[in-house]
Amino acid sequence: MIEVTCAIIISHKKVLAVQRSEVMDMPNCWEFPGGKILPNETPSNCVVREIEEELNILVQPIQQLTPVVHQYPQKTIKLIPFICELKSGTIQLIEHQAFKWCSPNELKSLDWSAADVMILNELLSVIDLVLANK
Repeated sequence: MIEVTCAIIISHKKVLAVQRSEVMDMPNCWEFPGGKILPNETPSNCVVREIEEELNILVQPIQQLTPVVHQYPQKTIKLIPFICELKSGTIQLIEHQAFKWCSPNELKSLDWSAADVMILNELLSVIDLVLANK
């Protein structure tokens, strides 16, 4: 099982979604950005590092949501989601082909990768509370 983190980045009451490129697994699917946890790395440190590497922005993890275990045909992942606050930087796409800042309703209309669907469902169940604190 591969442990990975993802960031649910919130700014100005919108949530960041990124679109996987044509050369990635699950091409063109939308996801919350993130990546693999390195040996001896904490999940929260991983999410900060991965977002800086993939998007050139600095985030601060605020709250962890429920991890999701998902079996893809070629691998099993444990996806650990963090609600994050955007601290600084301007998004620069390194691996992905597109990004969108979405309202909760806009998030529902995107074609999400399978593991991210479960995280999206949990996020939508708590989004009003999360946005009230922003």
